[in-house]
Amino acid sequence: MSTNPTDRLRELLEPLASEFGFDLEEIKVTRAGSRRQLQIDVDADGGVDLDAIAEFSREVGQALDDSDVMGADPYVLEVGSPGAERSLTLPRHWRRAEGRLVKAHLVDGGEIVARLLEVGEDDVLVEVQPVKGRGKPKERRLTFAEIDRARVQVEFNRKDEELLDAAEDIPDDENILDDDISDDDIPDGEGADEDE
Repeated sequence: MSTNPTDRLRELLEPLASEFGFDLEEIKVTRAGSRRQLQIDVDADGGVDLDAIAEFSREVGQALDDSDVMGADPYVLEVGSPGAERSLTLPRHWRRAEGRLVKAHLVDGGEIVARLLEVGEDDVLVEVQPVKGRGKPKERRLTFAEIDRARVQVEFNRKDEELLDAAEDIPDDENILDDDISDDDIPDGEGADEDE
């Protein structure tokens, strides 16, 4: 067994994460005042469910209590999933980010912002966004060897096309209109046209 605390934690927790169908993404131990903080990030295809995270967190706590990996000093355990702007370091990270906007720093010193269209075994297909909105997006295939580092970008102004499509599919007779509400539906004292 390794003497590095993070490696020892990984050896202890990786099988437990696998039982839950999770990938153990990151383990970080930091000092928070007089206590230590142990942060564990897990992920899975299709994302992770909060109830499953809570159950996994209980199991992690029990496994840590049953071992001496964290020693005798107090610590705070925090279990979660990678944030919205996660780093893309493994092929599975790229696969889980399909459809998202990514910023990639290339080995040759270049940088691109692109929509991730498809992930292969050794490469990705992206749609490079035009500079300042001029021109049309262009598809480009990048091998993982060409990419130094990459990160998912948060998009605040992107419309959720699935929600818009779903709203367009609602039949008109299912929409609530003012004409559908009669005076009998309004409790006493709440009507706007009551006689005083």
